Parts: sequence; structure tokens; C-alpha cells
Amino acid sequence: MELRGAVALVTGGSSGIGEATVELLQEAGARVAVLDVQAEAGQGDLAVACDVGDEGAVVDAVGRVVDELGPPDAAVLAAGVGGFGPVLEMSTEEWDRIHRVNLRGVFLCLRESGRAMVAAAKPGSIVAVGSVSGLLSDRYLVHYATAKAAVHQLVKVAAAELGERGIRVNAIAPGCTDTPMFAATDGLPGYRELVAERAALGRVGTAREVGEAILALLRLDWVTGHVLTADGGVTLRSPLDPAGSIDRR
Repeated sequence: MELRGAVALVTGGSSGIGEATVELLQEAGARVAVLDVQAEAGQGDLAVACDVGDEGAVVDAVGRVVDELGPPDAAVLAAGVGGFGPVLEMSTEEWDRIHRVNLRGVFLCLRESGRAMVAAAKPGSIVAVGSVSGLLSDRYLVHYATAKAAVHQLVKVAAAELGERGIRVNAIAPGCTDTPMFAATDGLPGYRELVAERAALGRVGTAREVGEAILALLRLDWVTGHVLTADGGVTLRSPLDPAGSIDRR
């Protein structure tokens, strides 16, 4: 996909990975619509306040993008929320809060973006932001991990259905990335250092680095239904890796 002159829609584009992706898309010459519950004038080429978990709000927001910028060529679904809680103490309200944005929101925005592309009879590229938490089993993240795992499967099914329409659907699975959401772990002693130690590249990633991986997926015309891990190598090592014990002998 050629991004120069393309219309791109980014949910969660007011902060973190979404904001970095908006900047990269504009640098590439795309016209960008930011859909975010905290969207403000001046963000992207069009800023639309939108709660991605609200079906009517998503339908209206995508319609406004089509009316003001044109049908989207690309959609990046980055809106997300986080939280912690053990399974036995998790309330249904907390479970629903995470799933409403991180899964329902992705589904609604994928559906409406895809409908707009089909209505315009044009090919398109959609990238959803999943997580390595959807590939691993992290304690206290049951609601977040299950939502992200479902996003990965949602992308695969959508890719299989929409391929004949010329629409590619992929996901990015970031590891721990230096964003406002990750800042919530600053109260956990030594956690940032642990993440850096576990990463093969020896540090926490940046939002811009994940955004660059998202743009790569948008551009790769022969890739669909793929979940690309962008984690600096955090998931390369098993916690049972014997090397640490060997090194301490």
C-alpha cells in the first residue's frame, strides 16, 4: 500500500502507540483521522471524539471520516485500556470494562472500517493492536489477556473473509512499551528493569518503534491474517530456559 495521499483512520490516536502511529502516517503523507475518547482539535487531519465501545458512536465516527476525508484506505485499531486483578477477585464490571474497549471496540471499528472500504469498492489494510499478553499467560491479566487473544483470532477470521474484497487484516502484538498505559507499572518495584532484562534487545520498547511495525504491516501487500510480535525479543525465552542456571555454575 502506498501511504502518500491515503486516508487513514487511527483509534486511540491521542496517546501511546496510537499517537505515535498518527505521527508516522502523517510523515508518510497520509491524511489521518484520530478517533479517541479524548480526541482534540489539531490531532491528525480530523479529530473525532469517539468511545469505541459504543456502537452508535463508532458508526457515526467512521461516517464522519468518510464524509470529511473520504473512505479509509487504512485503519489502525489501537484504542485500549489496561488493568490488574487476580481471577478470584475480579469483578464482572472490571472484566466487562476491559473487554468492552479491547475486544468489542476492535470488532466494531474493524467492521465499520471494512464496510466503508467495501462500499467504496477499494482495497484496504487494517491493523489491530493485540499484545504478547494474548500469546502468554500473565497472572493478574486474565481480562486483558483474553481480550487480546480474541483480537488475534478476530483478525485471522476477518482476513479470511475480507481477502476476496482486497482488504488485508493483520495484528501487531507489542510487548511492554513505554506508553502511559505501561506507566501504571511504575509502582511495581523493579518491574521495568525486569522487562528490560527479559528482552533480547535489553530495553523497553518505544511507541514509535511499534508504530513503525504497524506501518510495515499496512504496506505489505501480500501479508494478511498475520500477528506480528514487536516486543524486542521478550517472548523469545522460556522461563524454564536452562541458560541462567548453566551460567551460574
